[in-house]
Amino acid sequence: MNMNLYGHDGQWLMVDCGVSFDEPLTPEYKDKSDGQRFDVVAPDPTFIASQKENLCGMVITHAHEDHVGAVPYLWQRLRCPIYTTPFTAEVLRRKLSETGLAGKVPIIEVDEASFCQVGPFQLEWLAVTHSIPEPYAIKITTALGTILHTADWKIDAQPITGKPFDAAMYRALGQTNILAMVGDSTNALKPGFSISERNCYDGLLATIRPLNGRVVVGCFGSNVARLISLARVAKKTGRYMALYGRSLINMYSIARKLNHWPDDLTLIDPAHVGYLPPQEVLAVATGSQGERRAALSRMARDEHHQLSLDKGDTVIFSSIVIPGNENSVEALIRQLQGLGVDTIHSENSTLPIHASGHPAAEELTLMYNWVRPQIAIPVHGEPEHLSAHAQIAKTAGVRKRYVGLNGDLYQLAPISGIRRQVIKTGRIPVRA
Repeated sequence: MNMNLYGHDGQWLMVDCGVSFDEPLTPEYKDKSDGQRFDVVAPDPTFIASQKENLCGMVITHAHEDHVGAVPYLWQRLRCPIYTTPFTAEVLRRKLSETGLAGKVPIIEVDEASFCQVGPFQLEWLAVTHSIPEPYAIKITTALGTILHTADWKIDAQPITGKPFDAAMYRALGQTNILAMVGDSTNALKPGFSISERNCYDGLLATIRPLNGRVVVGCFGSNVARLISLARVAKKTGRYMALYGRSLINMYSIARKLNHWPDDLTLIDPAHVGYLPPQEVLAVATGSQGERRAALSRMARDEHHQLSLDKGDTVIFSSIVIPGNENSVEALIRQLQGLGVDTIHSENSTLPIHASGHPAAEELTLMYNWVRPQIAIPVHGEPEHLSAHAQIAKTAGVRKRYVGLNGDLYQLAPISGIRRQVIKTGRIPVRA
């Protein structure tokens, strides 16, 4: 769950404001959790909320929950304008309407040609490839230097949504004296390159084509690229596709509204799937992390009111297991197997049925070679991911690398350094 603050000339800029799901209030890697978990958890905003008059704006880089999901819960404490692209703005407006904030939050829509002056920060949106429409890195320029905040990205020459990754744009940044790059560390421990979404489509097609029973695919609810791939698989294999889970249906609806969904791909009403022969069904369900209230878990308990699974059906996990969710995913698989349902998980599949939206080690190396920042600041990950990212930056020739924890202050100019635990940070439950 991301919440980043950039400070200059007495003012602050927030980049992203996200949530996480089914989490304790103390990160499990600290080994101090009391075991209690909460449905939705957000970063504690006390530091910036106590001086909200100095918060000149909030930028949302893309519409994944860990970047946008906390805004409906925290905006009343922040009360600043929000800058984001049309797809993310639509996702955000729907979320705000659920918490009684519809029409009350100033949202300024931007695109990749936009330059915005927000307080002392000049902002420019730079396109990246990821697993959702309209993902962007943010170039933040002040009188003392320019920062590249990459947010979530990967190098994908054949994305399912949006344009291919534009390496030339990032090579050009290398000629502009970038002070620091604040970058995604999620896959820093993985060698090589993340696979393309096009390769994932090929793997899913080859996996699903020979199956005879119902096929249910569990994937992350906001992965619009995966939904498009699966709709193409359904069309290619003579199956009818339906969505189970509010987040999936909502993302599909927004993608259609904003013309990110191909016109030739149609879905059916999930209530009609139960009347179809098993071999004609391709269902996509939320709950790939074993979340107890999600559609996939309810199917595994035979408690879903629209779809029952039988022996001979197959559940495909087109996702990774997020660290900390191993036990819940294993329990879900055991429940499914108890029904006689076959399961295929991406981590055990010989075919590529999941593609990460984050850069592996070689992609990070390329980005550092292109951008050539003076300072590398790894973010997005647990300590071992941050350390691995810093080592990649060092090997790529970045002279200064700062690895910290939540609450550390990174001073970038005029003199760079890191001050430990300057502010108190933490997690707060926003839904029990």
